[in-house]
Amino acid sequence: MHIEHLAIWTKDIEKMKSFYCKYFNAVAGDKYVNEKKQFQSYFLSFEHGPRLELMQMTGVPESANDIDKQFTGLIHFAVSVGSEEKVNALTEQLITDGYELIDSPRRTGDGYYESVVLDPEKTALR
Repeated sequence: MHIEHLAIWTKDIEKMKSFYCKYFNAVAGDKYVNEKKQFQSYFLSFEHGPRLELMQMTGVPESANDIDKQFTGLIHFAVSVGSEEKVNALTEQLITDGYELIDSPRRTGDGYYESVVLDPEKTALR
């Protein structure tokens, strides 16, 4: 078994698609639109691992979750960029481009080298 894809409801699907394609080399499939349901989505593929589905639909409420507080459910997802140098470079680029840094690059207790940055809609990326 493996995870085929993860899905995120978005407020601005085009902005989110651009973010993941620009910074994480995702490749976007064709946009799916269901006019009747006022739903649209993109599947983003990466070099390895599961795809990411970005979804937008009229009437989906904003999340009440606060990144500064802990809550039950999905809290972050990790993206491997390949090396400590790439983590450092990508983190600097994201900061320069105005994205919010939660934790600077560091070695974690469980052996990962990571930083934590928020995407345009405040999903934490490690």
